[in-house]
Amino acid sequence: MSDDILITSLTEAVEARPDDLTLRLHLGGLLVEAGRAVEAVAQAGLVLARDPGNAGAQTLMQRALAATAPAPQKDKPVEGPEDVLAAYEEELSPVLPPRFAPSEEGGGPLPADGPPEPARGGGDRKFDVERSTVRLADVGGMKAVKERLELAFLGPMRNPELRKLYGKSLRGGLMLYGPPGCGKTFIARAVAGEMGARFMSLSIVDVLDMWMGNSERNLHELFQTARRNAPCVLFLDEIDALGQKRSQMSSSSMRTVANQLLAELDGVDTDNEGVFVLAATNTPWQVDPALRRPGRLDRMVLVLPPDAEARQAILELNLRDRPIAGIDLPKLVAATEDFSGADLTHLCESAAEYAMADSMRTGTIRMIEQRDFVRALNELRPSTGPWFATARNVAMFANEGGAYDDLTAYLKKRKLLR
Repeated sequence: MSDDILITSLTEAVEARPDDLTLRLHLGGLLVEAGRAVEAVAQAGLVLARDPGNAGAQTLMQRALAATAPAPQKDKPVEGPEDVLAAYEEELSPVLPPRFAPSEEGGGPLPADGPPEPARGGGDRKFDVERSTVRLADVGGMKAVKERLELAFLGPMRNPELRKLYGKSLRGGLMLYGPPGCGKTFIARAVAGEMGARFMSLSIVDVLDMWMGNSERNLHELFQTARRNAPCVLFLDEIDALGQKRSQMSSSSMRTVANQLLAELDGVDTDNEGVFVLAATNTPWQVDPALRRPGRLDRMVLVLPPDAEARQAILELNLRDRPIAGIDLPKLVAATEDFSGADLTHLCESAAEYAMADSMRTGTIRMIEQRDFVRALNELRPSTGPWFATARNVAMFANEGGAYDDLTAYLKKRKLLR
């Protein structure tokens, strides 16, 4: 049996028995011998994540890292200026045109005053409609958020007969709000994946245009695309940029864009059946109240920093393909309360940087250890602090109609609000 066939068979066996560490280590050894050291690092890292003190995994990791170490560079011949320019031109060819572009007839470069390339109009615009492969099971923790999404969208979608019985429409909107970096976009993709619906993401750059009337047309075209691809989850990221309070707008053009957004959500000229609008913002108190009117974005869901279960899942994901040893994961989870998902990713990046810098300084490759995380934790602070400081004032003085009752309850639970 050839090495490739044996590795393929062992890979299938490991996928069927992911907790068989001995089998995984055997696969890692074969990968190193086959020159696939990067894959071996991933296998060793998975073993160390489950058993940090596994001596066989540590040995395998050292072998794999040694195999991936860069070979010393040989002396290169001295290059002339033209050689250097040619090398840069080849490297940058995907983004920059060549220095001398040939004419269409191939008879030399075009004159400097030649006709410019025709400008493309709005008819050439295309909006990305994708299929999401993410599911809610891929979202760690966030039980309350999942329950609210199940009630608003997923339950009626899965039970069409009950939906008809109770007269539940498949149109509607929901606004996700909370500190930055806590996974609002990821949740929107998970909802689309759970429903088997298409996914479209809209940001301010997809809408705004310098010419009068084009921004409103772009917004209408985006909604029309979503309607044609129903069932579709239309994700409005940073909704406060497009739907800011009109009383605070100094630009009449932005006011008309906000009015167009309200009209599209109402589906005045068309039907929004099967178009699920999910919006996200860090500052819901700056969103125009008309957007939260029943029938538009009438439900608000607070997306908080990941809980302990979610933090562990995020840390495991970030460490899965990295060389680690002796990591105390429960201790890291306990030390990262109030860290957003982005903060946790940055923490793992920082720990990896310290280990890599140490390896470059000493000339000996070593694994990422608990001391690297301790050093990173001493220098990093959760980015959610300023947001909660502002949210506390909103919960105390601007909670008209109980819109932020869930935020108030969380702040009281954390003893951030009396």
